[in-house]
Amino acid sequence: MKQFKTPKRSLGDLNAESAAKLISASADLALVLDGKGIIRDVACASDEFTQNECASWIGLPWVETVTAESRPKIEELLRDATTAEKPRWRQVNHPSPGGRGDLPVNYSAFKIGNTGRVVAVGRDLKAVAALQQRLVEAQQSLEREYARIRQSETRYRALFEISSEAVVIVDASTFKVVEANPAATALLASGGARVIGHEFMDYFSSDGVQAVRGLLAAARSLPRADDVHARAAENGREFKVSASHFRQDNATYFLVQLSTVVGEDIASNSLRSKSGMLRVIERLPDAIVVTDGDRRVLTANAAFLELAQLASPSQAKGEPLDRWLGLVGVDVNVLVANLKEHGSVRRFATVVRGEFGSTEDVEISAVAVRDGSGPCFGFSMRRIERAPVNVTSAGQGLPRSIEQMTQLVGRVPMKTLVRETADIIERMCIEAALELTDDNRASAAEMLGLSRQSFYSKLRRYGLQAPADEADV
Repeated sequence: MKQFKTPKRSLGDLNAESAAKLISASADLALVLDGKGIIRDVACASDEFTQNECASWIGLPWVETVTAESRPKIEELLRDATTAEKPRWRQVNHPSPGGRGDLPVNYSAFKIGNTGRVVAVGRDLKAVAALQQRLVEAQQSLEREYARIRQSETRYRALFEISSEAVVIVDASTFKVVEANPAATALLASGGARVIGHEFMDYFSSDGVQAVRGLLAAARSLPRADDVHARAAENGREFKVSASHFRQDNATYFLVQLSTVVGEDIASNSLRSKSGMLRVIERLPDAIVVTDGDRRVLTANAAFLELAQLASPSQAKGEPLDRWLGLVGVDVNVLVANLKEHGSVRRFATVVRGEFGSTEDVEISAVAVRDGSGPCFGFSMRRIERAPVNVTSAGQGLPRSIEQMTQLVGRVPMKTLVRETADIIERMCIEAALELTDDNRASAAEMLGLSRQSFYSKLRRYGLQAPADEADV
């Protein structure tokens, strides 16, 4: 803070009333305190406080008008006012009237005259705090958007890498290969040679170069260009080439797809790879199911057949997954709704019902994939162990808490839950009556409006009847 050069000459004739007006006009909150830190006068210009609320502070210690975590800062402000040459600013929080949250105020305190009095001037930081909150929310929104973009890029990269179709991205201005997936690298170059950075036309014979150039020219100017056939320069293999044109980051590219017309090697390798993957999925200990868009089973591995108590895959194929998944018909609807909205779901807890009445708690991870014929869903189910919760009508088997009851939602019909809840309430009332009457059975029965015989019947039902009391019935 830069001080006045000649305050005595500039402000020497300033009286107390003018000084008060100056302080009040320059601060949202201004406090006059005595040497003990007691508030003696208040000027308030903040919209968060009324004059009456500020006036109620007069006679109170300053530290009692702020929140607990701000009290050490008030003590430092009072100490600096009498010892420091340059007052410092510190942010403290006042409890806001009406419980609307704390009011942040930036205070500076300085000593006036020789009376030991201190003036504290404060600036309302509510608007700054609101801007900071908006900034934090904007940053969180950006981080979520960046995460979504990274996830999309990861999915694109994974699909690009594992695709059995040969795909190449070519720079439209230089015709050099920018990206090529492993299938394209195996198709264009022998021995795993690097393809990226090389001229795309170098991989075709002379007549093939002309055909591919014509295709790329058509793709640049037409919505859809007809496929062409071209031969590889290295081994004479014939390709069917298709291309589309797109723009990204102020540059243009071609997305080129290559498929062999007589490509026995690549096709056989792909088939062997897929066959191996299918064998792995079939032997996984976790249940794997693939369904169509209507949730009808297309394929399922042995682990799922074991969960559903099925003898062969044909018993599952074409059947709705709802037949085995979930208890009340809601689980699958919620799961598929999230799949359609987000594309994937992780750790969704539900149950699998077997054909012969058994149930298994499972945790599901699922993904939605769109192919040429429509969407399909893949489900991975893993058994989980849960603490057993008894649902019986016997008194000793009743759930004793709301948490236990909510664990049963989706696993037990609502009629059973309502009946069990009524039993819980009835037992709690009986226990409370016995406690209030110091275990006097007759008084407890009268308090509950029950006959003695009915009361003893309920005691036996809930296991509250002591052996010695049996003779009283």
